Amino acid sequence: MRQRLARDLAPRRLAVIGGLILAGRALTAGYSRWRPSCLTWGARPDEVSRDLPGDELLAEPDILSSRAIFIAAPPKAIWPWLAQMGPGRGGLYTYDWIENLFGLDMHSTNVVLPDFQKIEIGDSHKLGKKGPTLRVAICDVGRALVLRSDDGNWVWAFVLEPGATGTRLISRNRIATPDASIALRLFNR
Repeated sequence: MRQRLARDLAPRRLAVIGGLILAGRALTAGYSRWRPSCLTWGARPDEVSRDLPGDELLAEPDILSSRAIFIAAPPKAIWPWLAQMGPGRGGLYTYDWIENLFGLDMHSTNVVLPDFQKIEIGDSHKLGKKGPTLRVAICDVGRALVLRSDDGNWVWAFVLEPGATGTRLISRNRIATPDASIALRLFNR
């Protein structure tokens, strides 16, 4: 009975394994097509190509992403949300379950927290028990908040650009990967 059951399940297992391999290959093949849009989600070409505050802190990153969104509010209404970002503060405003999957114990708020509105150069945020410490490197209230990891391998900038009907929020990540830079440069082409 067991042998017959094993024999009957064998083709199904092979089909599942084959399907997973095929899906993996398809994702790998499609990676080069969807990666650029992931790295520039929402950003206009000029926002991707121009210099932003903090770029000088990591001149030649291995990974560079510039993402943007329009918010129908002035910078002064958006700044409090940036000022309170971080663990034990306002969170990162993404999906908490993703952050907590990485052990960050992060919980995003949906209100402005008055206790976390004062932010200064040098303030630090530790991301999880083993993650990097990000320090405020640039704090231009109402315009730019730039965080830099203590090891200098990550710079994360948030830039607010006012317009006639609202504000563009540009988020730029510049990441150096000293241990994997050769492989990453191949994938960045």
